[in-house]
Amino acid sequence: MAQQVQLTATVAESQLGQRLDQALAELFPDYSRSRIKDWILEDRVTVNGKKVTKPKEKVLGGEAIAIDAQIEEEARWLPQDIALDIVYEDTDILVINKPRDLVVHPGAGNPDGTVLNALLHYYPAIIDVPRCGIVHRLDKDTTGLMVVAKSVPAQTHLVTALQAREITREYEAVAIGTMTAGGTVNEPIARHSTKRTHMAVHPTGKPATTHYRIMEHFRAHTRLRLRLESGRTHQIRVHMAHINHPLLGDQLYGGRPRLPKGASESFINMLRGFDRQALHATMLRLYHPVTGIQMEWHAPLPQDMVDLISALKADTEEFKDQMNW
Repeated sequence: MAQQVQLTATVAESQLGQRLDQALAELFPDYSRSRIKDWILEDRVTVNGKKVTKPKEKVLGGEAIAIDAQIEEEARWLPQDIALDIVYEDTDILVINKPRDLVVHPGAGNPDGTVLNALLHYYPAIIDVPRCGIVHRLDKDTTGLMVVAKSVPAQTHLVTALQAREITREYEAVAIGTMTAGGTVNEPIARHSTKRTHMAVHPTGKPATTHYRIMEHFRAHTRLRLRLESGRTHQIRVHMAHINHPLLGDQLYGGRPRLPKGASESFINMLRGFDRQALHATMLRLYHPVTGIQMEWHAPLPQDMVDLISALKADTEEFKDQMNW
């Protein structure tokens, strides 16, 4: 069932030179900029009585705006009492530390039991925010920091900041192979042509940039710190596999463990038993969407990665006399 939306307003003189979708997002803060952009593209917006279909058209100030649109009722997601590790909270945002084995948003194969269902239980008013305030995601088995908007204005600002690359996200990972230096992967990413659950580097894909530096060398693995400039699906996993250093434990992109010669049975069992991509979102920095204050959070490595790195260090120490570093 669709909800009818009829809105009118006058563009402020102070909005001179703004894009139409930006101006309308400020005039109607209860609706996200992406939704307003869709309405413009769908012929639902008139400016001084004339339909306008270009979101990037500039406003001069003083224009009469009318919106006549519909909102399709979204699927009724269920609140579920799922624990959230809340790192920070105020009236506008939540920052959570997501554990492994938790999907962020309901979808095919995961109709519930997600971060979204947990958010609805914890803060029921979030149902009125597009996508229940979720502005970026982490893969099911990637751990670490996520920011969630608790209001429409906060969500609109965070989405804009993400698109403008004003939100900094850094990760720790363990890659397969011994890498000699840090670097940058700047390769577009698209849906894989035949494997629909996979992404791949492809010239027709969306731009994606990943910076990485070496934190620590092991005998056959490398501990990395990575920073995203974009946020494509599986970006770090795809980019590291593309340069032949997939993440340890990544079952989609070839992260089968490399077993160093002479390794102990317990170490080999540790490597074989690490059953998720070794990837953790460890730092998040952004400007608060309402106050404008720069904020930064850190999340320590989860226990499985702590244990993994400890085992990698012990193996490296045991064989240090045989290494050529």
